[in-house]
Amino acid sequence: MLSLKKKVPEDVRRVTEALESAGYSAYLVGGCTRDLLRGEKPKDWDITTNAHPEQIMALFGEDEAFYENDYGTVTVKNEEATDPTLRNTEITPYRIEATYSNYRHPDEVKFSETLEDDLKRRDFTINAIAYSPSENRLVDPYNGQSDIKDSIVKAVGEPSERFNEDALRMMRAVRLASQLGFSVEHATSEAIAANAALMEHIAVERIQQELTKLLVSREPMIGVALLERLGLLPYVLPELTEGIGIEQNGDHIYDVWEHNLRTLQHAADNEWSLELRLAALLHDVGKPATREWSEERNDYTFYGHDVVGAKISTKALSRLKYSKDTVNTVRTLVRHHMFFSDPDQITLSAVRRIIARVGKDRIWDLVNLRTCDRIGMGRPKARPYRLRKYESMIEEALRDPVSVSQLKIDGSRLIEITRSQPGPKLGHILHALLNEILEDPGLNRAEYLEKRALELFALPEDELAALGAQGRQRKDQEEEKELEEIRKNYGVK
Repeated sequence: MLSLKKKVPEDVRRVTEALESAGYSAYLVGGCTRDLLRGEKPKDWDITTNAHPEQIMALFGEDEAFYENDYGTVTVKNEEATDPTLRNTEITPYRIEATYSNYRHPDEVKFSETLEDDLKRRDFTINAIAYSPSENRLVDPYNGQSDIKDSIVKAVGEPSERFNEDALRMMRAVRLASQLGFSVEHATSEAIAANAALMEHIAVERIQQELTKLLVSREPMIGVALLERLGLLPYVLPELTEGIGIEQNGDHIYDVWEHNLRTLQHAADNEWSLELRLAALLHDVGKPATREWSEERNDYTFYGHDVVGAKISTKALSRLKYSKDTVNTVRTLVRHHMFFSDPDQITLSAVRRIIARVGKDRIWDLVNLRTCDRIGMGRPKARPYRLRKYESMIEEALRDPVSVSQLKIDGSRLIEITRSQPGPKLGHILHALLNEILEDPGLNRAEYLEKRALELFALPEDELAALGAQGRQRKDQEEEKELEEIRKNYGVK
């Protein structure tokens, strides 16, 4: 217990001591106490007390605290803290909550004078442990310490009652299991399966928040699989369930469902971004809709599943109210995840074009998604020569212009030299010029581009449009001396 007290930061103890000096009680509670007992650093700090909001505000003052919610929670600010987790400490009075007619929020919140009342309203035993730093004492009426030791997520009291109070707790149980590496206790998991339909009452924004926390956990594959097993996934990402039992072609040893989960887990193992994890989970979501049996190949085909998958991903993530940037990033990665090809046949021009479509800031995410896809097929984790070769080609291509914005000429200059008005024709010219630069980056000179732009401007618009749309192929003219160091770094020729 002495070691537990030493782990409470001075900034947090200052808040508890201020409450106690004024004659109130003060306990650390919830996730921070749980994490302290697990030997982990808490991500936030929550205090419960018998003081009411007005009393807490009077103690700390408006310059140091604010109170802007219906649940009595006062936030004490510490803007000078170097540790971000210590900049806000939340203090909530002991509460007794009445009925939950909407399965989301209590109809009424009443303040209590006893810690026991507050702990019995909490969701899981591992979150219903209170700790007093001043007394160095734990209050654990539901044996949460034992459940932490046994790595179990268990509801406080009767599980169905807890889930009827707030149906999102069912998803939170799965998320905590995924995040902490725990299992869900049998009675709790049975109650989740029996009450899964209550998820219909939960706002989509709250579902998205829990899904995000699950996906950025250390074992998201287990979490998503558990959502499906307990009947929650249809209320979160029903699109994924279509892949269950969908066999693939000879390159795959898993069905679409398990392949998507394993691809996600590899992204998590590398601690890659939320956007990349979402793309990994959804990259083959279009396969069930595109699967056809080929007599010629004597196998299944999934032509166009990347295009279909991008549309499904966009619809699903938009429904879950993810930001436009997140939706666009995931759509782009899913749409182009099939970019990988034989580097002995692909040209640098083709590589530059995929960079132009995806964007320089996302091209390595696309490579990482391809790696996840490959590992999700059951392949060895060592990067094969072909993938390293492609990475080398991307490194080479990144030295050259890959978008209209990088040309040494822009729309304003085109208007000036052609003496024309803004319109589609100028766009055709810029894209036609980009095609030439993708073939020969050395042509990206203002003098050449202006001269060539005037030649293109003289062409009929339909011919110019066709020229701007088509991409002329050219042989790679490798410059070994310039590229030798890049290839050496990737171990390729």
